[in-house]
Amino acid sequence: MSIESNRRDASSSSPAAKSQFEKFDLDRALLRGIAAAGFTEPRSIQRDAMPAALEGRDVLGLAQTGTGKTAAFALPLLQLMLEYPGKGPRALVLAPTRELANQIAEEIKTLAKFTRVEVTTIFGGISQNRQVTALRRRPEIVVGCPGRVLDLLQQGLLHLDAVEALVLDEADHMFDMGFLPSIRKIMNALPSDRQNLLFSATMPKEIRGLANEILKDALIVELADRSPASTIEHALYMIPETSKRDLLKQVLNRKECRTAIVFTRTKYRARKLAEQLQNWKYPAIALQGNMSQSQRDRAMKGFRDGTFKILVATDIAARGIDVSKISHVINFDVPDTPDAYTHRIGRTGRAEQEGIAYTFVTGADGDWVRQTERKIGKKIRRDQVEGFEADTETSKAPKQSRARKKSGGRPPRARAARGPGSGPGRGRGRGPSGGGASAGGPGAGQSRGPAKGRGGGAGRSQRRRTA
Repeated sequence: MSIESNRRDASSSSPAAKSQFEKFDLDRALLRGIAAAGFTEPRSIQRDAMPAALEGRDVLGLAQTGTGKTAAFALPLLQLMLEYPGKGPRALVLAPTRELANQIAEEIKTLAKFTRVEVTTIFGGISQNRQVTALRRRPEIVVGCPGRVLDLLQQGLLHLDAVEALVLDEADHMFDMGFLPSIRKIMNALPSDRQNLLFSATMPKEIRGLANEILKDALIVELADRSPASTIEHALYMIPETSKRDLLKQVLNRKECRTAIVFTRTKYRARKLAEQLQNWKYPAIALQGNMSQSQRDRAMKGFRDGTFKILVATDIAARGIDVSKISHVINFDVPDTPDAYTHRIGRTGRAEQEGIAYTFVTGADGDWVRQTERKIGKKIRRDQVEGFEADTETSKAPKQSRARKKSGGRPPRARAARGPGSGPGRGRGRGPSGGGASAGGPGAGQSRGPAKGRGGGAGRSQRRRTA
């Protein structure tokens, strides 16, 4: 979902491909930024969503991660700022995590390199002082997380009365993280006459309801696919819990494993597993929600620049973390939902590159396997490594699997033999996963009529020049 999604080898690009963005009638400064970023031609979500967004229409974009959604809304926002200059904030972009907010802001700045448009980020976990100072300069575009945005709004330090465009990125994930009440309060502080751009990889019923509330005469661009990208080779390893660490070492030692994200279920497991890998002399670092912002920034910077080859993370990294050329994703623990599986393994195989994803599956994960295969509409390949005995419990009937789940992961008879109350079941600490139902949304409508005056005195219907 980033600039990396558009990049190709410049030496293999034809002059015709380099000029494909010119058909959108973008400002010359933006075209220079696009070229400097390495863009060659629009991707599907950009090609389908940008014309309507440039006209000022609301857009609902449903597409998989890594498909270029950021540029699909960033370029129309920047074009608006350039066509009708004015003090900000004039566009508000909401994202579920600090990492994603930072990434979106950096990508907008890259595209705006040859303009004077200012972009700033606001999110929690750090002092608000620098963010307040940046807001006093009245940047045109603010990218933030709902919690800190609402906090500064209620303190009177953030003013949204001039906002002309609202973007909700990874909307389904924001709902899953409980941000919907904050989002509603923020929307109440925005002008009613605004453009709304809502982007998501999945569309659970709650987000569908929100979309129906805020979108007017929206164009719906639905490119979401329940299946992982075709560039990802993914498989399951059926092994006992006690064999996971040894198998992880075996996978990490393979020649083709250059960089990897290893996903765990809980923050504690991420921290302990990263420490174990470091003790084994692997260049690994953890990324989880209990870390300070400076620690999280250090982890991401080190992973991006190659200081760390292995990132051990919770689902905080399942969305919005776009690092090019990640060769492997390893689910040390299965995700909470089938949708989260697609998001996790989508960290590899990006920008049409090939990637490999492995999931370590124990006997207690049989229900998850069946649900995930139903969701993506196909069976996931089973692999086995010599020397690692397969955990065959996942092949048992669903009824028995449910009995195991109720008994804490042990066969009921074995648990009874231990006596009542002994041996708690395996906990499933739920992190910020991207759960949701299949995609859907409100029906597309016709182009919106004339709107009230907007930045620079021009209405929405006047935004685009006519021939």
